[in-house]
Amino acid sequence: MNFLTQIDNLALIALLLVSGAALFFPTLSTLISGKGLSPTEATIWMNRRKAAVLDLRPESDFKAGHLPGSKHLLAEQIPSGIDKLKLDRKNPIILVCHSGMSARKVVPELKKLGFSEVAVLDGGVQGWQAAALPLVK
Repeated sequence: MNFLTQIDNLALIALLLVSGAALFFPTLSTLISGKGLSPTEATIWMNRRKAAVLDLRPESDFKAGHLPGSKHLLAEQIPSGIDKLKLDRKNPIILVCHSGMSARKVVPELKKLGFSEVAVLDGGVQGWQAAALPLVK
C-alpha cells in the first residue's frame, strides 16, 4: 500500500489514467457519432458494398453539385422522409453534408430507424472536392 500513498507514484498513476483516457476518446467518439470515411473509403463502400449516399445539405447546394448516386434529404426531414427514399436498411449508408460536422448529429437517429451501418464522409463535400473527385449536377 505504500506505493499508492507516495506523491511521485500518485503523479504517475494520474498520468497513466489521463493518457489512457486520451487513447480511448477517439474510439468512444467513433462509437457515439458513427464511423468517418475518407473519400476513397466512401467510393469503395459505394462501389463494392452498395452503400446509399444521403446528402443532408440544402436543396440549392445539392442541385449545384452532389456525389454521384446520392439522394437528397434534409436532416430535419429524416423521420418522415426516410421511408420515401426506399433505402435498404441492411446496406450501409453514407451521410454527406458540407464539411462533415452536421452529418454526425444524424447518425444516432438513423441507427434508431434500423440502419445497421451508418458512416459520415469526413470533410463532407469539401473533402470530396479536395480529393479531386467529381460532383454531378
